[in-house]
Amino acid sequence: MFDAADVGAESRFWAGLLDGTVHRDGDWHSVVVDGEWVIGVQHAPDHVPPVWPGGAQQQQVHLDLHVDDLESASMRAVALGGRMLQDVRKPADNPDGSERFSVYASPAGHPLCLGSH
Repeated sequence: MFDAADVGAESRFWAGLLDGTVHRDGDWHSVVVDGEWVIGVQHAPDHVPPVWPGGAQQQQVHLDLHVDDLESASMRAVALGGRMLQDVRKPADNPDGSERFSVYASPAGHPLCLGSH
């Protein structure tokens, strides 16, 4: 579950990124993918976005999503209201393997990585 001051923007972001739909129930939205609940977003009027990678307001969650096409997924994240926090890393920059990734923030500021091999 994610907290957000703008529950609509946050739930639309995750539904769009995951090819899902938003089911609204007042101050609570559910993101459903292929008929299955995957993420909840609740209205938190005093939500303070985390500062990545460190700061006074630490991140509460950090998702890593593996995608087939990193460039397309990156453009989609920005089009849905996300913002890039860190540019794509080249495989040579990743000592743990060949994965390339970019770090983004959702509209409510929750960090996430999009990665591909």
